[in-house]
Amino acid sequence: MKKIIAYITIITSLVSVLLISRPQKVLAKDTYNIATDVTFPPFVYANDKNEYVGIDIDLMNEIAKEEGFKVNIKPIGFNAALQSVTSGQVDGMIAGMTITDERKQKFDFSSPYYSSGIVMAVSPKSNIDSLKDLRGKKVAVKTGTSGADYANSIKDKYGFKVVTFDDSDNMYNDVENHNSDACFEDDAVMNYGIKTGLDLKVVTKPVNNANYGFAVKKGENQELLHKFNKGLAKLKANGKYQQIIDKYTGAKATSRKLAAQKNNHTILGIIKENKGAILTGVIETIKLTVVSIIFATIFGIVIGLLGVIPNKISQAISVFVIYVFRGLPLLVLALFIYNGIPSLTGTKIPAFVAGVITLALNEGAYIAAFVKGGIEAVDKGQMEAARSLGLPFSKSMIKIILPQGMKIMIPSFINQFIITLKDTSILSIIGILELTQTGKIIIARNLEGFRMWAIVAVIYLALITILTLLSKWIERRIKA
Repeated sequence: MKKIIAYITIITSLVSVLLISRPQKVLAKDTYNIATDVTFPPFVYANDKNEYVGIDIDLMNEIAKEEGFKVNIKPIGFNAALQSVTSGQVDGMIAGMTITDERKQKFDFSSPYYSSGIVMAVSPKSNIDSLKDLRGKKVAVKTGTSGADYANSIKDKYGFKVVTFDDSDNMYNDVENHNSDACFEDDAVMNYGIKTGLDLKVVTKPVNNANYGFAVKKGENQELLHKFNKGLAKLKANGKYQQIIDKYTGAKATSRKLAAQKNNHTILGIIKENKGAILTGVIETIKLTVVSIIFATIFGIVIGLLGVIPNKISQAISVFVIYVFRGLPLLVLALFIYNGIPSLTGTKIPAFVAGVITLALNEGAYIAAFVKGGIEAVDKGQMEAARSLGLPFSKSMIKIILPQGMKIMIPSFINQFIITLKDTSILSIIGILELTQTGKIIIARNLEGFRMWAIVAVIYLALITILTLLSKWIERRIKA
């Protein structure tokens, strides 16, 4: 037991150093958190230096400069941005968001800053030429977008099935790989993608032409909305607005992106071009794993011990907690903690903290289950013998039962460490820039899905191998 406590102390100290050294972003009173998409060129995307650029980003930054405030851009994805605004996690969002009557019920919009319609795109070799050809087909859409709303509004009329994705690149890839037959996207975005190497073709004229707007939660952040409108008017008057549009939609912009993509064709080229972003993603993944597994272990041991204490109330609590957090899907739990709780309490939860809580509760429930099982696997006669010698329950548990139970639990602990590492990938849904999210962002720029996901897969395998070897070493030391 002394060895186990020593190892836990060492790991806890290391994590404390990591957390203390982790730079904390303190926002001034005139700084606003602005959510945006991660893969929506030419409005939002990462350039070859892995800096977020695009029409939306430049507009937001220029307006902030004109009006004398600062912005903290949070690239978390379109659907996550919608939820973050409504829950109060961020102050506003700019992500090529179409102004609709339905959205006006939950959001207040700025003056329009761009207009676009919805088009349908298919594979270049497809024989689909119109909506009538979609009967019995599958159509890909992006969650929460106007393209998705349009597709759902006509799917019964034209007899097709809708498949939803959380980001544009997966939607495009599904059509390129012939898993879906077509997709619906904003005209400006689709045409830009095709000009810069996307292997699709547009087969319909733009419909449902509508305006894009900056959005805040209805009835809140009105000062920010006023500043945006005022700054946008200034940019249109002084010509900077048109300069931004031309910068990202003109011939020079598309040719630059095509040239950048040619340099990223090989696996080594992709790694060399994006080594900084990949390393940052790996570090964030490791931090999430280490911090989460420590809290999950503490939580799991406490709940597991409650399950073996000879008290019906504590046992009921243990069973209930294990049942709830082991039964909830990790994705649902992450969204509930990050967006659900703030919408009820009005208290913002940082994405990293929400991610740690999510993993700690979910993985901790599994740990509690095998802690309880490991203790119960020890011969009951051991406890009876200890009690008959006059040892109280607590000492009998610590001195006799736990040391034997720990040897039974160790393989399960090792397996849970590995599962926790893999589960960090799900937290990309709340905008944490871990390895999986980093991969999505890089693919949005270079369109090299197969090569990039192969790199990510190898990195995960390497991390899991290192973690397994470390866990085996600790196991041998404990059993020694």
